[in-house]
Amino acid sequence: MPAYDLANRLVVGVASSALFDLRESDAVFREQGEEAYRAYQEQHLDDMLRPGVAFAFIRRLLSLNDLGEPGDPLVEVIILSRNDPDTGLRVMRSIQARELPISRAVFMQGRSPYAFITALNMSLFLSANGDDVREAVAAGLPAGHVLGSPYADDPADRELRIAFDFDGVLAGDAAEQVYQADGLEEFRAYEARNAATPHDPGPLRDFLAGVNRIQRREEERRASDPDYPSRVHVSLVTARNAPAHERAVRSLKQWGVRVNGAFFLGGIEKGAVLKVLRPHIFFDDQVTHLESASRTTPSVHIPFGKINETAP
Repeated sequence: MPAYDLANRLVVGVASSALFDLRESDAVFREQGEEAYRAYQEQHLDDMLRPGVAFAFIRRLLSLNDLGEPGDPLVEVIILSRNDPDTGLRVMRSIQARELPISRAVFMQGRSPYAFITALNMSLFLSANGDDVREAVAAGLPAGHVLGSPYADDPADRELRIAFDFDGVLAGDAAEQVYQADGLEEFRAYEARNAATPHDPGPLRDFLAGVNRIQRREEERRASDPDYPSRVHVSLVTARNAPAHERAVRSLKQWGVRVNGAFFLGGIEKGAVLKVLRPHIFFDDQVTHLESASRTTPSVHIPFGKINETAP
């Protein structure tokens, strides 16, 4: 069999705990131990798992493969799991039952799988295991901890809405450190002075670049089929406002990436805006911002930067 090249694909790793709701089986593991957990999974092998926080996002992302050539998908999703192959059978059967085109998986029997992110060319790894995510981000890898409840998914709806915070997510946290050390006014002055200097990229810049490649494929489709409706919409939802907005916009442009919409909220609670925007996933580096957002929006904490070094 020829080698399957991941180099030009958007590759996302997802733990079974992010894709499916495993709270019931996890409770068995915590309360009764590994052998009871194994027996429970064997007994429920054909019971389809309920969708988890990242399910709608992953399903819709994979549906974009119809923009590529048969046998040459634009998106590849790979399971990275702490389960062993035996207990992972229920996950794979649920994937098949829910008709998700996921065929590749790594099962590590209790060990963290994040070390394989780079080897598998992943620009994003999602998990409900906060410790795994923190270790991955500390190692410079693009990982996020899923929070909140699943999106009420409609299988007939093919649109994909993604929302990102800026500092500590798409960009590094240098400006955030200025804000934390010297306050809002100095942060604004610092950003105004450096408006023409792009930020260092953050952990999810490359993931956004991969999403943009798919959006360009949509533009090509629309050029040949004017009735084709754009399905991917990317928004920036940030606490920045004028004059600090300019450096964010310039940085995106100089990195060669783009968003479709931007919300410069200047301290307005993000949750209220996200409730209207209704993204299928929202990425932010601060748990305080996600407390309200995750009540209505599938959310992902990116524990990156100095503000997360001592955060719980």
